[in-house]
Order: sequence, then structure tokens, then C-alpha cells
Amino acid sequence: MALKIAFFGQAPFAKDILVRLLDAGHEIVGVYTPPEGRRPDPLAEEAASRRLRLLRHRYFRRRGGEAIESRVKEHAELGAELNVLAYVTAIIPPEIVDAPVHRSLCFHPSLLPRFRGGNAIPWQIILGEQETGVTVFQPDAGVDTGPILVQKGGVAIQPTDTAATLYYRELYPLGVEAVCEAVARIDRDRADFLPQDESRATFQGLVDDEVARIDWARPAEELDRLIRGCDPQPGAHTTWHGDALRLFDARLEAGEPGAAPGSVVEVGEGGARLAARGGVLRVARLRVGEGGKVAAAESPLRAGDVLG
Repeated sequence: MALKIAFFGQAPFAKDILVRLLDAGHEIVGVYTPPEGRRPDPLAEEAASRRLRLLRHRYFRRRGGEAIESRVKEHAELGAELNVLAYVTAIIPPEIVDAPVHRSLCFHPSLLPRFRGGNAIPWQIILGEQETGVTVFQPDAGVDTGPILVQKGGVAIQPTDTAATLYYRELYPLGVEAVCEAVARIDRDRADFLPQDESRATFQGLVDDEVARIDWARPAEELDRLIRGCDPQPGAHTTWHGDALRLFDARLEAGEPGAAPGSVVEVGEGGARLAARGGVLRVARLRVGEGGKVAAAESPLRAGDVLG
């Protein structure tokens, strides 16, 4: 058997899932991606190269929350039996989410119901979660609250992981497998959805600059997790001579720093060593103001500087 699928997503992750679904014999009746940006989108390029119907919209709902009628009509005309939401940042209205006979499947990079929300990966690192995984669920009116079809766990969060390394090393390949498995279960009429356990649910908002601000009064372990969780975006930040300073590629070193928290202990080829409460943060790369990321050794930081 095969399904008629309307596919929503962007980036290499969604492209890889699209290719897998096509290889499995499914018919992709439409591919939804955001409008063209500064860089070509891998999913859009793949869809165009295969002559699939490509639909590029930034929004599916008006400011008031109601669905845009033309988007709903366009989707209905595709005749999709299932929507696959592989990597979606736009809010898709229920008139589209619930329209196909099999409704929709959505990917989420955590073990739901824990870490609902749009920045699940950074928060898991920031809050010190030790194990993670991926979930494929059927979206409903809530935020990441729908019943679960496939969940794969057992992924250890390493003490040196950043949001980027955790995603690309572990959750990206596991997520591709999970989404394809979920589609296969629906295709074979073996889809057993399980409701989420609300007693275990957590929700975190977006990791913005307020979340990413470094408070040097906090323990070194917390600051280490904050820097790694905000790497690569938005970058945990402090100040240096009045300029914003964002820190990347952090490692926590044990031992007392011998200097006040926020002090630059040393700058060398191994990075900048920054004093914190109960430890030293070794930061390999940083960004001053609106400049680009540079190796700490090539930055203007000097031993004895005080940050924040």
C-alpha cells in the first residue's frame, strides 16, 4: 500500500524524510516550505528536482487566529490522506491539520510530555536533563499535547553536548527513523495512539536573549549548561567593555578559579578560561557585538578583564 501525503517542513532533516517516504512508495501530493530566504532550502530544492508540487507560505493563519481560506482550499484540493509535519515553525490551523482521513503526524525532539514547546533541545541541556529521545504524535489543539504514535528514547545527553551536537549527532537520525516508522504504521493500519500522561508534562517557552543572559552569581555548572544549551542560537551573553559578548564551545573545568566570577583568568590557544562560582569555564569561541564568531585566542579578551 501507499499513502497520499502532504508534506510540511524545511531544512536537511525534512528533506531526508521526504526522500525516505518517496523511496517507500508513498505519493507526495504537495510539499509545503517557507518562502525563499537568503540560502536555498534543501527540502525545496529536493522537491523541485523531483517535480513535486511546491507550496511556499510563511503563514497559514491570520493575525486573529482564523485560518486563511485560500490555504485551506489549496490543501483540500491536494487530496492528501495524511499530513506529515517534519520540521515546521508555522502554526498550521486545524482546518488543515485535521482534514486528511489519517489527520497529521508531527515530530518533536523530546520524550513527550516532557519539554513541550518550540525550543525543547536547548531547554533539556539548560535544565540538566540526562536522557532524551524523539516523539512522533498526532497534533491537537494544544502545544505538543496530542496522542503519541512512536517514541524512541535512550539518548544520553553528554556533559559536553551543545544544542547543535545533540541534534545532529543523535536526534536528527533518530527522528528520521521515527517519522518513517510512524508513517509505515499508519499505512499498515497498525497505528495505536497513546494519550500523553499530563501528570508528567512540562512546558518551556522560547530561549530568547533574556533566558540566554549570563548571571555570574549562578554556579559554574548552571552557566556551563546555559552556554551549551544556547549554542549555536541565540548564544549565551554577557558584556565586555560595554559590548555584548556571546560565548560558544564551552567546557566546564573543576576546581576553584582563584578569581572573582566573571573574571578572565587566561586566554590562549585552548580558549578563554573564565572564573565562575565553583569552577572555570573554558570557552573556545566568542562573538563581540555584531561581529562574527572568532576563536577566543584571536579575540580582544585579555587576562584580568572582568565580564558583565
